[in-house]
Amino acid sequence: MNAIRPRHIDSREGPVFSKKGCQLIELYTKIATDGYATRTGDFIQSAYDSFELVKFKKLVQPEFQSSNIKTVLDYGCGGSNWEIAGFNGEQSAKDFFELDAVYRYEPARDLDERQLVDAVTCFDVLEHVFVSDVPAVLRDILSLADHLVVLNVACYKANALLPNGENAHITTRHPLWWKGMLDSLAPEFPNTRILLLCSTEYKKVVTFPIFSDQQRQSDPAFDIEY
Repeated sequence: MNAIRPRHIDSREGPVFSKKGCQLIELYTKIATDGYATRTGDFIQSAYDSFELVKFKKLVQPEFQSSNIKTVLDYGCGGSNWEIAGFNGEQSAKDFFELDAVYRYEPARDLDERQLVDAVTCFDVLEHVFVSDVPAVLRDILSLADHLVVLNVACYKANALLPNGENAHITTRHPLWWKGMLDSLAPEFPNTRILLLCSTEYKKVVTFPIFSDQQRQSDPAFDIEY
């Protein structure tokens, strides 16, 4: 028998960030407004405008199709635009994935359209979250996905610097650390399938097998390797 999944969607106040997490959001807000310095000595005016999902579109598309994904929340969207052409030739991301609606959440830009959707995507975000806030953020992500969560985490230091001089990737952890976090939270959301992509370099990624806790509970084996 499957456990009843907690939803927590009557209140969209969460996640509740720690004091240091709130201070980080203020720094990222400054970056989004003013730009940022880099380790190589450059200064970038246009911050977080790249659409990181484009690198993984051929990997993600079959998962969207198999789960019949029609609504998506881009969690920590930065400046990503799902509506404009160029994501795949003349197609927008919304057209490429054959979506009905896309919602966005970006606390550094005071943008919050969080709601229950078919799938939540979160690309190049979690490494920017203060380590103590990671469980709350992951729970928030999982609580908003009806079928699928797709996560990409950078596991290397960034070229970008925070306004205080620290590296912008403030939570740099091994891919297995992120996998362990999701393994521990997945039983709270047993029906949600999770695809974790951990980038160890900008163009090098560790792809974990997609899984759900329901899948593990249905597996006849006890020794689960996914």
